[in-house]
Amino acid sequence: MCMLSTKATCNSHGQDSSYFLGWQEYEKNPFHEVSNTNGIIQMGLAENQLCFDILKSWLAKNPDAAGFQRNGESIFGELALFQDYHGIPEFKKALAEFMSEIRGNKVSFDPSHLVLTAGATSANETLMFCLAEPGEAFLLPTPYYPGFDRDLKWRTGVEIVPIHCTSSNGFQVTETALTEAYQEAQKRNLRVKGVLVTNPSNPLGTTMTRNELNMLVNFVEDKGIHLVSDEIYSGTAFSTPSFVSVMEILKERKCVDDNGCSELWNRVHVVYSLSKDLGLPGFRVGAIYSNDDRVVSAATKMSSFGLISSQTQYLLAAMLSDKKLTKNYISENHKRLRQRQKKLVSGLQKAGISCLKGNAGLFCWVDMRHLLRSNTFEAEMELWKKIVYEVRLNISPGSSCHCTEPGWFRVCFANMSEDTLDLALQRLKAFVTEYYNIPEVNGHHQTIRLNHSRRRSLTKWVFRLSFDDRSPIPGR
Repeated sequence: MCMLSTKATCNSHGQDSSYFLGWQEYEKNPFHEVSNTNGIIQMGLAENQLCFDILKSWLAKNPDAAGFQRNGESIFGELALFQDYHGIPEFKKALAEFMSEIRGNKVSFDPSHLVLTAGATSANETLMFCLAEPGEAFLLPTPYYPGFDRDLKWRTGVEIVPIHCTSSNGFQVTETALTEAYQEAQKRNLRVKGVLVTNPSNPLGTTMTRNELNMLVNFVEDKGIHLVSDEIYSGTAFSTPSFVSVMEILKERKCVDDNGCSELWNRVHVVYSLSKDLGLPGFRVGAIYSNDDRVVSAATKMSSFGLISSQTQYLLAAMLSDKKLTKNYISENHKRLRQRQKKLVSGLQKAGISCLKGNAGLFCWVDMRHLLRSNTFEAEMELWKKIVYEVRLNISPGSSCHCTEPGWFRVCFANMSEDTLDLALQRLKAFVTEYYNIPEVNGHHQTIRLNHSRRRSLTKWVFRLSFDDRSPIPGR
């Protein structure tokens, strides 16, 4: 007789996804610029390390905040004692103002409608608990962040039905794809409770257009369902077109509490975090913004299971309240992300590899379809394993993001130094040259397929890859 719960023993967490398994291989042999130059370079982790110098400089100049002091006097005891789950008011006010500043002050956020959570993971799961019952569904555009299979489904029992997007229009959401996903859910006898999008997109590195956002708002209004906009990358939009928040769309439609579309106003919710924009994933700072008082109340109660420490709130309240700092940080962050993305795109082009045109995020959506031995997800896995083991780069295969087309990969660029990125690009170019090109004939290179005799023996974990990774299927 098993003494553990079904939840503890089931295999629905998603840890066997190639997205997470690549991390495991990296952790066995991590690259280091001095001590392990032949290790695996981590390009599968969307961290923003490009502006740490700005934050470190601010901390050095503001010892009270870092030392938990106020006017030179210690407030350690005040912060160490019990804090209720509503959060420190000064921090919620500063966070709401920062969210508005990130969006060009085109919209404002009421701190009383903010719910603090331990990161965006907790925020998204909490929203699922608030908005849907086990067995009900949310529609998500593909490709989507692999962690959503864990965050949205694992403990809540909510189902994900994919909105299949394709490269033919840059993976934009279409009304046809939305309708087909909704109909697919109905065929499976799933009640659709909402649509969840990431804007800017992870893994595409693009922002949603106004047309897309208006279409989504029209769709959820027509169906009487929710719209969740995960905007944790909103501060990373470094190029045109600029980022447009779903809250800006509601404002343009004059959707406020006291008019005819108040129901729609209450069914649109925003998820935010400081993990990407400020590069502080270890601080575990996330938030839900909702106009529905019932959602705010329920989510606040649930936040007891994942609070932000008082020390973290105090430090960040001081940091985000410094408008000189935030203005400089936002501007410099955009500049450095733009430069770094340009460097990656240029390096990939020199290796004969192109990317989806991006304007946001900490990664590029890279097109390696021409490097596959066949147009299959099995061939994508073969190529990915070679890149992990032979090139020693951990990148994320598109199948882990439920992409419907084999050969796309997410490649991160903001979690390493320029020298490390240069090395990664050198390795990739050498790999492509060795495996896919033969000497020039009449001035032209000839492309060949994979040399299977050079395939390395792989460790046992690759055989644990789920069927989902090899061949995405509806609703998984």
